[in-house]
Amino acid sequence: MMTNFPFRRINVVGAPGSGTTTLGRALAARLGFGFADADDFYWKPTTPPYTDKYEVDFRLQSSLDFIANQEASVISGSVCGWGDALENSFDLIIFLSLPTPLRLERIEAREVERFGKAKPEFMRWAGQYDEGKLPGRSRQRHETWLATRQCIVTRFDTDQAIDQRIEHILDSFQARN
Repeated sequence: MMTNFPFRRINVVGAPGSGTTTLGRALAARLGFGFADADDFYWKPTTPPYTDKYEVDFRLQSSLDFIANQEASVISGSVCGWGDALENSFDLIIFLSLPTPLRLERIEAREVERFGKAKPEFMRWAGQYDEGKLPGRSRQRHETWLATRQCIVTRFDTDQAIDQRIEHILDSFQARN
C-alpha cells in the first residue's frame, strides 16, 4: 500500500462511459487500496444483470461496511443521494467527463462485448447525461453534488490513458507537499 498517499477514501465519479470503473480499479491497484464499484451495492446479482435494485438502506449500509473493512479504498460510480455518512466520507473525489459521442462509442463496444448488443433504452439514457432529461445520473446533478463536497475534487475533461491519469493524480498530490 502506498502509505504516503494522503487520501484514504476516494470516489471516482462521472458520466456513463467516461471510465470511472476502469480508473477506479487501476488507481486502487496502484495504491494497494480496496476497490468496489457503486453498481456492486446498487444492483442485485440477477440474470440478466442490472434488472433489480437493492433498497436504499441496504445500499448505504453495504457501502459503509465495505469502507469500514478497508484501511483505504476507492469506490467508482455515482453515490449521490445515498446518504451523508457515505457521501461525506471521501477525502478525494475524481470527476470524469468526456464528449458524448466518445462515451457512447465506448458504452456500445462494452455492451456488445458483454451482452452481444447494446440496449437502445440504455444508450438513450447514457446519451442524455449532459442534458439531464431522464432520471438518474446527470451532469447537473453531479455538479450540484460536487459543489457541496468538503473534500478535494480533481477533474479530467479530456481523454487520457489510465496510466496518465494516475500519474497526474500522484503528481498533483506531490506538488501540494
